[in-house]
Amino acid sequence: MDADADADADGGAAMRVVHPIEALSYEILRSRVDTAHLPPLTRAVVERVIHSSADVGYLDDLVVSAEEHLRAAAAALRAGAPVVTDAEMVAAGITSVTPICRVRHVAPHAAPHAAAHAAGHGGLTRSAAAIRLAYDEVGPGAVWAVGNAPTALEQLLRLDARPALVVGLPVGFVGAVESKQALRESGLPAVSNVSEKGGSAVAAAAVNALLYAEDS
Repeated sequence: MDADADADADGGAAMRVVHPIEALSYEILRSRVDTAHLPPLTRAVVERVIHSSADVGYLDDLVVSAEEHLRAAAAALRAGAPVVTDAEMVAAGITSVTPICRVRHVAPHAAPHAAAHAAGHGGLTRSAAAIRLAYDEVGPGAVWAVGNAPTALEQLLRLDARPALVVGLPVGFVGAVESKQALRESGLPAVSNVSEKGGSAVAAAAVNALLYAEDS
């Protein structure tokens, strides 16, 4: 998968203009790690995560679903599947579509009906409650991107979400490794990693790789 491929706002394949700095970044990346053996969409995801983090260690740390899962997720995105994130920083990093993030709806200053709805889920963190709210809105078939809160990923796994894809890359020393392991054990189509690292930038990057993918 070349770094030049993009998808336009209507979901069709198009060519985007790549800034020279990005092109040079990919040249440097490919001089340091060999990704040529990876299937096209897997390579696109891995390279964009490395590009976004300048961390070549992700080549061995990422665990990516079968290529057909990524093809299905890319097709779902082209068909208009919603993208849901656990944090506004993840949403801010995703281009070409407007992701859904409901964290503000469970903030202390949220509208009373929204706050009451979240409270009704009992004892959840804000991120986990926001996942519940978002699922009530979008239902099955969404692409989910979790780059911040392990509790959000844990909550998603408790739902019958039937996702097109879960990008599960929460970061942290508490619960991140375990939640990502649970995602892999769930059998859902997913992008995850083994270590504690992760974060908003890499979660957004994995989704962007599929948004930029050519229809193939």
